[in-house]
Amino acid sequence: MIGTALEPLRLAPNPIHRFYRGGEAIARFRGDAPGLSGSEPLSHEGGHAPEDWVGSTTPAFGEEPLGLSLLPDGTLLRDAVAAEPEAFLGPEHVARYGADTMLLVKLLDAGERLPVHYHPDDEFAQRHGFAHGKTEAWLMVEARAGASIWLGFRDDFDREMLRERLDDPSLLAMLNERPVAEGDLIFVPAGVPHALGDGILMVELQQPSDLSVLLEWSAFGLHGDLDLDRELEALDTTAFSDRPWTDEFFRVERHGAGSLDPGFSILVVLEGRGRVGGLGVKRGDTVLLPHGAGAVALEGDLEAIRCRPPGAA
Repeated sequence: MIGTALEPLRLAPNPIHRFYRGGEAIARFRGDAPGLSGSEPLSHEGGHAPEDWVGSTTPAFGEEPLGLSLLPDGTLLRDAVAAEPEAFLGPEHVARYGADTMLLVKLLDAGERLPVHYHPDDEFAQRHGFAHGKTEAWLMVEARAGASIWLGFRDDFDREMLRERLDDPSLLAMLNERPVAEGDLIFVPAGVPHALGDGILMVELQQPSDLSVLLEWSAFGLHGDLDLDRELEALDTTAFSDRPWTDEFFRVERHGAGSLDPGFSILVVLEGRGRVGGLGVKRGDTVLLPHGAGAVALEGDLEAIRCRPPGAA
């Protein structure tokens, strides 16, 4: 596995079925790439495969092994990292975080509006036996004209008052609506309620967790379930204001042609074509860069986003 970990590795699509519609925009972005051998194709008519988990060592909540990425030789990335953590993650990362990649990257296609929901933070998650909460960030790859997201409450609210509004059509209007366009980068701290509008394709960086609490459900054909947080204690009920970006949870970089310093990361090619080390790539391709690959050259007329775990310093 050391030899495998010393070069950039192309990642095949890893489509995840969810309750909400989407997937066609991911298929177009990837060039209608098929799934792994023996799996369903990524593209679905009116599909419900709106997420593609890229370089994932995180299983979907309660659905393992769903969500876990395979390497080109068929090995689970999670197992490969556990076997050779320094080759994949680097000695400084391992010294601070162990064999935990500290990162989950997704392609997400919102084919319909998503329900209002939130994600617990580290303190809550660890108190309940989970390794991580879920702070995330969204990079808009495509957004239809007029597309919006909703982020944080407009005003302070009492939790008991919120209980009276759960699953109510008026809940969305309690959040800040924000128009979005291609290239926007939005930081979403854990605990902050949010929703995505339809017509959005994005790269999502997040902590490696699949913990969510829905605040509306009936309109989406779902059943209410607050089992994870019955008291809504992990929900931020204060009026939201933008939080400054930090590298505490993950890092994100935009790159054209040039050289990338060593470090575990997931590369998503946003535009053009060229080469990543020895791999020919084009728009929609995803590449795992192990730390052991060393400095890697990007060549050609391309634009890519590099998703990285938090720094080890």
